[in-house]
Amino acid sequence: MPGSILTPNQRAQYDQDGYIMVRKLFDDEEIAILRTAIENDASMRSRLYDRNDSSGKSTRMATWNHPGDSVYGLAARSHRVVDTMEDLLGGEVYHYHSKLTAKEPFEGGAWEWHQDYGYWYHNGCVFPYMASVMVALDRSTRENGCLQVVKGSHQCGRIEHGVLPGEQVGADPRRVAEMLKLMPIEYAEMEPGDGLFFHSNVLHRSDQNRSENRRWTVLHCYNAARNNPYLEHHHPFYTPLDKVDDGAIKRAGVKFASGIDEFREKSANPPELNRTIK
Repeated sequence: MPGSILTPNQRAQYDQDGYIMVRKLFDDEEIAILRTAIENDASMRSRLYDRNDSSGKSTRMATWNHPGDSVYGLAARSHRVVDTMEDLLGGEVYHYHSKLTAKEPFEGGAWEWHQDYGYWYHNGCVFPYMASVMVALDRSTRENGCLQVVKGSHQCGRIEHGVLPGEQVGADPRRVAEMLKLMPIEYAEMEPGDGLFFHSNVLHRSDQNRSENRRWTVLHCYNAARNNPYLEHHHPFYTPLDKVDDGAIKRAGVKFASGIDEFREKSANPPELNRTIK
């Protein structure tokens, strides 16, 4: 039976730091298939939207709730990802959503410090039994705006979030400043196919892409089945997840989504997050 791909040492490191890097989570052939599909899927491209930072530079995004039979749906349903998430979250999980984050050369925007549970708490998820895996489609470096994570920050619990200058929702800057005095920042530089598993309360951000190289990543986000939201919102309630074996991507080849309806339109922030934090 397939199971978590993490060693005992990696599992302990995740508990301590709130994240763990898995090199070559997807191999070169798989990542080439995923990259080609995402670059050429007309339905996905028609649903791209921008999230601006405080200077007006933007990250292009596409979001989908349910993993279908596209190759990126198969990646989100693969045993190596889902079984590992079930190990990290202590039981059955379901797909909460996935998203493409595309930082173009010289134009890609920054992301402010935030926790994913800072948003998802307001979606009716009572517990932070939630996590994501970021998969690099391109090289992700300091120069093109790789993810930055704060070691051990998941142990601080949920931080208040609100609208920061620009249109992004981020964590209370005063609280963040105090946390950064106590915990180090790590730059999660990645090669194509690498995967970063991280807890929903890990504080993270990224810089603008100031390089000539794009930085595209896909994030697959999961919620524990026992943490079913009590509110109806723009991400799904518990939906059983049909896992696929780890050879599914190569068998499928470059397979697109079934149509535009698989992808969500850009959504507004929940009213609870619309207050401004100075």
